[in-house]
Amino acid sequence: MHSRRDLLRWSSAGFGWLALADLAACQNALAAGTGEKAANPLSPKTPHFPAKAKRVIFLCMQGGPSHVDSFDYKPALIADHGKRGKYGGNLLKSPWEFRQRGESGLWISDLFPNVAEAADDLCLIRSMHCDQPVHPGAMTQMHTGTAQFVRPSIGAWLLYGLGSENESLPGFVSLSPPAGSSRNYSSGFLPAIYGGTKVGGAGGRSGPALFRATDTGQDSVPDIRHPNLTVAQQRRQLDLIQQLNGQQRPDGDAAHVEGVIQSYELAFRMQDAMPELMDLSKEDQATKTLYGADDGPTQTFGRQCLLARRFAEAGVRFIEITHGNWDQHARLTADHQARADACDRPIAGLLQDLRRRDMLKDTLVIWGGEFGRTPSAQNGDGRNHNNKGYTLWMAGGGVRGGFSYGATDEHGFEAVENPCHIHDWHATVLHLLGLDHTRLTYRYAGRDFRLTDVSGNVVKEIIA
Repeated sequence: MHSRRDLLRWSSAGFGWLALADLAACQNALAAGTGEKAANPLSPKTPHFPAKAKRVIFLCMQGGPSHVDSFDYKPALIADHGKRGKYGGNLLKSPWEFRQRGESGLWISDLFPNVAEAADDLCLIRSMHCDQPVHPGAMTQMHTGTAQFVRPSIGAWLLYGLGSENESLPGFVSLSPPAGSSRNYSSGFLPAIYGGTKVGGAGGRSGPALFRATDTGQDSVPDIRHPNLTVAQQRRQLDLIQQLNGQQRPDGDAAHVEGVIQSYELAFRMQDAMPELMDLSKEDQATKTLYGADDGPTQTFGRQCLLARRFAEAGVRFIEITHGNWDQHARLTADHQARADACDRPIAGLLQDLRRRDMLKDTLVIWGGEFGRTPSAQNGDGRNHNNKGYTLWMAGGGVRGGFSYGATDEHGFEAVENPCHIHDWHATVLHLLGLDHTRLTYRYAGRDFRLTDVSGNVVKEIIA
């Protein structure tokens, strides 16, 4: 005699697959207007045109690093040190010396001596500007194109437009995501499957323990398997959940339920793939040393950069690492130096490692914060927020190396030559990955939305 519980448990196995197959058969692929059919919304999709880059590693410097102390050389700021600035306050020269680097002769300060050695790979956009002078709004606009509404992040848009290259890994990973809001890595109104997978705690003043060595000196590897269920038991449980999900599919909204179903399936597959991928003990000592992942101030960010390279190698489409806090309203000299000491060597190691693996040519590496800082002093040794003009750099992935685009005024207050708005930058990033920002749209609330809203121009001058 069998109980009703036994009957349900036995008969439910496999029902989830039937529901999934039914949904897949009727669902249009979310393939950026290509009209193709796909069983899996994360299946690789054909770009609008041949791409320069296949993937993105975004090094997000939370808090607003100072452009006039790093990548935007201003001789007039040195000459006019102490004088009254354009928008008030006394001008403050940089405590770091600028030098011309590489064959290209790009001016880069001693704040980033290791990154400076890769000057001929860097494309400096020295005329960035955005609409928000405060951290939350500027950070959200940098990620989603707007600070006013909940919108998909740039990583979600790329995953939606291009799909993933590894069915057992998320296509969008956020390592120590920006503190304050999940909006910076969420799918917004796109199906949930396109959202970023958070790995580690929020970025900020201290790094997450996940990326540090254990007390025994071994690498810390997360165990994401269910502690009380076997794989077979999890599979049966998931099949039942998927069956129930399939029964709840509303007419005309298959994509959203499909996103939930696929996210559960992906999480199930990730149990084996993610721990193996994040096991840094498989890397040789020379590689760990290159990234500064052994110990000291570079250990945490070095491990994150090394993980980013491993994720990129495994087919993850968009990897973001957040590093902070760069918000120095005071103690600029000491605290900016500490922030740079923690990330300069790992970033240089990442660029070198990608280059020697022949991956830099199709991996777009991006470095930048939500805005820059004022040339005028605040609290003696500090700088205020500056969204009117700042620097962001990119490397690899089809951009011109050893190149500088745009300029701020003589002191670095605002962009005056070839201004590059956030929408222009987003349009350019999508273009480098083979996507036309005007065609990458999603129908929501009766309107076709896109990352660049109703503006944005590709900065063709920086494309190799």
